[in-house]
Amino acid sequence: MSDYGNPYGGYGSQTMTANAQIGGAPAPAGGANPADLIKDTTTAAFAKDVMEESRNQPVLVDFWAPWCGPCRQLTPIIEKAVKEAGGRVKLVKMNIDDHPAIPGQLGIQSIPAVVAFVDGRPADGFMGALPESQVKAFIDKIAGPAGADQAAEIAAVLEQANELLAAGNIDHAAQLFAAIIQADSDNAKALAGMAECMIVANQHQRARELLTNLPPEIGGAAEIQALLTRLDQIDEARKLGDPVALEHTLSLNPDDHAARLKLAKIRNVEGRRDEAADHLLLLMKRDRSFEDDGARKQLLQFFEVWGPKDPATIAARRKLSSILFS
Repeated sequence: MSDYGNPYGGYGSQTMTANAQIGGAPAPAGGANPADLIKDTTTAAFAKDVMEESRNQPVLVDFWAPWCGPCRQLTPIIEKAVKEAGGRVKLVKMNIDDHPAIPGQLGIQSIPAVVAFVDGRPADGFMGALPESQVKAFIDKIAGPAGADQAAEIAAVLEQANELLAAGNIDHAAQLFAAIIQADSDNAKALAGMAECMIVANQHQRARELLTNLPPEIGGAAEIQALLTRLDQIDEARKLGDPVALEHTLSLNPDDHAARLKLAKIRNVEGRRDEAADHLLLLMKRDRSFEDDGARKQLLQFFEVWGPKDPATIAARRKLSSILFS
């Protein structure tokens, strides 16, 4: 395992071009009327404006509120990016103060939050007032590439690093994360990836030190906070008991909700995410009142840690939607 003591230092021979040429933005597609690309929606109109419309092209849903300063920062950026995309995506805005039901059911806990719907289902998303380049990169990822630039190169290397991490190639993944950090020292996703390498290597304390010693503007990123929550979950799971004993308890009494909740937390820490989610979804079906809808709240916390793109999140969110909207 490579030495992760200095996350800003070198990690072997893997490097990337830090000063790549930035390509020009593509011309908007002809025939797209900017007025038709952006609209506000309501709880009643959500199915038509988002679920149905996303079968024609991706729809970005911007959850916002009038009192939210970062929302006001994001609005002109995302509207400009959507207009320049020329019809490849549409933007639907929902005021969570006026319409809290949908964001609450989807687990939106901080704003601004943008969720991309494709073919009637949530496909990806981000939180916070991202800069214009990252918003455009997000649109390109959802709707198709719009040209190469440094942000796209970083995104490609980041994706490769995450694939290597998922495959268990920790050393190579760490080298790529380090290369990204060398090109963009404030890249929260790369810093989170480096910390995740430490977690996989059971260096939990070092991961916590890395994440808690970041500048506030980086440490507050969703990826960083999600990993800190994950570390807390690991610490909690160690105190919940023997999973074999909990399985036995459930075999004797499937309605032992406390045992099922504990087992879900343990399976999550073990990386058995689908199984953890299934336990919570079953608990929701059996007793929504247990610990004040505790199973749904725990599942939403899992989503925060897993991230919107994780296959377990996507699968479990679909099952959750079917329970909530049935």
